[in-house]
Amino acid sequence: MKVLQILPELNSGGVERGTLELADYLVKMGHEALVVSNGGRQVKELEKLGGRHIAMPVHRKSLTSLFQVRAFRRLLEKEKPDILHIRSRVPGWIAWLAWRKMDPATRPRLVSTVHGFYSVNFYSAVMTKGERVIAVSESIREYILNNYPDVPKDKITVIYRGLDPAAYPKGYRPSAEWLECWENENSSLAGRAVFLLPGRITRLKGHTDFFSLLKELRKLGHDVHGLVVGDTHPKKRAYLDELRAIVSAEGLDDFITFTGHRNDIREIMAISDVVCALSQQPESFGRTVLEALAIGKPVLGYDCGGVGELLEIIFPDGRIKPKDAAGLLVAAKNVLTFKMIPEVPRGAFTLESMCASTLNLYQSLLR
Repeated sequence: MKVLQILPELNSGGVERGTLELADYLVKMGHEALVVSNGGRQVKELEKLGGRHIAMPVHRKSLTSLFQVRAFRRLLEKEKPDILHIRSRVPGWIAWLAWRKMDPATRPRLVSTVHGFYSVNFYSAVMTKGERVIAVSESIREYILNNYPDVPKDKITVIYRGLDPAAYPKGYRPSAEWLECWENENSSLAGRAVFLLPGRITRLKGHTDFFSLLKELRKLGHDVHGLVVGDTHPKKRAYLDELRAIVSAEGLDDFITFTGHRNDIREIMAISDVVCALSQQPESFGRTVLEALAIGKPVLGYDCGGVGELLEIIFPDGRIKPKDAAGLLVAAKNVLTFKMIPEVPRGAFTLESMCASTLNLYQSLLR
């Protein structure tokens, strides 16, 4: 089987990571994996895994991108893939417009993955035009059905994102060298319960709710320290300054640390006592939440979107109604008092199950 995936670029991000993971699996299973994108720093990784990259400018959010339709159709006619898999909207339009003018008897079968809660409009509708549509969570499936009622229910398949259990084993502990370095740099955390809020510095991530939780816990006598781990886009510098000002005004300077971007988030999760997911809007899945739960860390998260789904299945004690400060405080106290440890169901949310389910979907289409 030859599978061609198309997305804007191969840099960082969940879509890019999923594209590489699937390509790796396809090659290992004896299939051919092609990826079309504008390129990026992960092209070498794709090629190292045995996949093949074809560079095309399919990334620009501009009507000029439609000039790529004819070239992409020629590419499909030359490569003759069995499956064409759309993963993003601009490349999706290029791919769909090229595909629909081909002979139905010989063209590839068309699959699309809805990775997020896109704005509901004509532009986003292309992600529902696959002969099969993959939703990355039940929440995304409901989003499709509610907003694109013309899409038949039986055309949608939920395939959760997955992790490699070997990379996120329960009880994971960082290396001795990492621990020594971390403890030297963060000696003020010794003996304290560490609460972690991972994610980019944006207004949607619930930072002020996080600060309020820590303040209330300290009032109740809990010796807690908060870690805010995430990158700040240059356009968000003012918001970061605003957050720092709030921390100072609340008297929390000694109890909250902004680490900035870190590449060792797995290790930081491992030394944390509680991980928080307080996004103000639904997320399609919540991969960081799954990573934390997989290594056995309790997660407190708002019950919406993919995060709510994961918590319902794996750690219901961590589910809190959005913006319910009292409920969040009670859940945090329970976690600290009873030392709760989540348990991911055996075989669930694995990279193997994600890739195998996708491959099965391809094969069912070809049959």
